[in-house]
Amino acid sequence: MDVQTLRLFRAVAGGATVTETAAAAHLTQPALSRALRRLEREAGAELFRRSGRLLRLTPAGHAFQRRAGIALDQLDQGLREVGEIVAPGAGIVPLAFLHTFGTWLVPSVLRGFLREHPDTRFELRQHGEAGLEAELLEGTADLVITSGDPGHPQLRWSRLLVEPLRLAVPPHHRLAGRRRVRLADVAGETFILLRPGYALRETTERLCAEAGFTPRIGFEGDEVETLRGLVTAGLGVSVLPLPHTAAFRAPHLELTDVDAARDIGLAWAAGRTLPPPSETFRRHVLATVPAGLGSPQGTV
Repeated sequence: MDVQTLRLFRAVAGGATVTETAAAAHLTQPALSRALRRLEREAGAELFRRSGRLLRLTPAGHAFQRRAGIALDQLDQGLREVGEIVAPGAGIVPLAFLHTFGTWLVPSVLRGFLREHPDTRFELRQHGEAGLEAELLEGTADLVITSGDPGHPQLRWSRLLVEPLRLAVPPHHRLAGRRRVRLADVAGETFILLRPGYALRETTERLCAEAGFTPRIGFEGDEVETLRGLVTAGLGVSVLPLPHTAAFRAPHLELTDVDAARDIGLAWAAGRTLPPPSETFRRHVLATVPAGLGSPQGTV
């Protein structure tokens, strides 16, 4: 079994179509299909069944996916370590972060770091909080930037800054002309929230409980900017971090009856020694972000 075929298998097993996988690998679709059939012959079992345009894993395929993923992760780690020995200043930092930090915090941090370490490369992934925790526990990311302490015994977390949360209302809302409001003032209105499992969803429900009500949910989404867009369109209100672009016109009002803020921090695996490039980046983030690098407007 060659490594390229295993990588192709992992891509298709992860949900990519044959067309997408072949294009990314600069192969023809027939060549990719032949490689997957050859892998099945070597494995001695059918790994995929076709479902429309997609290939779905069989039970044997699921079992093989887990082991192949571990093998590839170990191989990639070994290649990284060799590269760091040969060229210590040109290593790779696998970094994962919360979706909302991709528009302001992460670019600022990377820009500052790369000025001092221009040969470093980053492998970047975006997730919700549960996905970030899994990245660390499975070893596919060395560091993650997330909101709130994961509270996992195998992870360490350090607060970087505190980000204020605001009540986002439609541009023509009855409260839109005010700068400060009580969360209780919108107790009877429709809320637009992230799906369960996101820390911001839990924070919003906790704040509403502190204000004396349970939010009436009109929509659940997976990205903060989607929620912000729906608020702008007049579909409801939401508790959100301050926007970092001018693309949305929804007023964001300070809340006076609840302590509306969320912690932002850096996490890493507690029992693992970080490779030199990742350790250098960790120290950079801990030293620069609390001092003001990348802080959003209005951070307290």
